[in-house]
Amino acid sequence: MNIPKHIAIIMDGNGRWASKRCLPRIAGHQQGVNAVRTVVKACGKLGVKTLTLFAFSSENKNRSKEEVSLLFKLFLTVLKQEVKKLNKHNVRLKIIGDLSLFPEDVQKTAAEAQMQLADNTGLTLVIAANYGGQWDIAQAAKQAAEAVVKGNIKPEDVTIERFSNYLSLAGEPALDLLIRSSGELRISNFLLWDIAYSELYFTDTLWPDFNEAELQKAIKSFNDRDRRFGSRKDNSC
Repeated sequence: MNIPKHIAIIMDGNGRWASKRCLPRIAGHQQGVNAVRTVVKACGKLGVKTLTLFAFSSENKNRSKEEVSLLFKLFLTVLKQEVKKLNKHNVRLKIIGDLSLFPEDVQKTAAEAQMQLADNTGLTLVIAANYGGQWDIAQAAKQAAEAVVKGNIKPEDVTIERFSNYLSLAGEPALDLLIRSSGELRISNFLLWDIAYSELYFTDTLWPDFNEAELQKAIKSFNDRDRRFGSRKDNSC
């Protein structure tokens, strides 16, 4: 089986999982953390190079103050709890997005966790927090424009390849497979540049119920695709 080098997941359905059980929404987010552990472990075992998880979108800040506050606390708690386990399994951590929205203690813990795991050589776990695809492209365009103004590059030097170097996932393998749980059929402003030629997989499974078997289904679907990257196969006899 061909294992994708880079998998990204929109982890959707925590709230609905909790509602079905008459539980508060934060209970769904807490259960979703267990699914994250399972998938990170499975990807490491399969030999996936990079796993990118959509933890907190730039639009999530529009939710109730109580839920956003609880999400911040959960993010901080998980970072502190998981860094030793990630280090033990040789996982490198990268956090992308505009972290200025987060409280100072969260920003500090995020920076320390990335630094502690920076030299690991196994799976790269990318957490997208307060991230949006449009924001990513806009901040990349700003950096490219600043480089032109400073005279470091010329306008004609801004090619697709060079522009990609300013994006949050610069240096990571091209995104092969994007998975979304919970049955929703949309991208929700996630990795808009990076999904140009990735395969999309949607499942009705709510994120807290997502497990290694569900991951294997997505990878099997990926293997059943005919990836041509815009070209056309020669079907002549």
